[in-house]
Amino acid sequence: MAVTVYIPTPFRRATNNRDRLEASAKTVGGLLDELEGAYTGLKGLVRTEDGEVHHHVNIFVNSEAIDSLEGLATPLKDGDEVAIIPALAGGR
Repeated sequence: MAVTVYIPTPFRRATNNRDRLEASAKTVGGLLDELEGAYTGLKGLVRTEDGEVHHHVNIFVNSEAIDSLEGLATPLKDGDEVAIIPALAGGR
């Protein structure tokens, strides 16, 4: 099973500048565990120490926010696309 994960520009420093990764996890939480295990620099960028997604980070599965699905327990299947998107801030 392969899930494609989009890595946003601010987090690419943790993935050797890769913008897309593949994973085989069955849930979004498992996906984050897998990515943080392979790319330790991601630890703390997407989730808090308690394992919750930071309030300034949104995760989408096939363009649908996991908040409207099953959160970190959202199931993944072969061919799914996951996007990790940090909130933008700044400006006037």
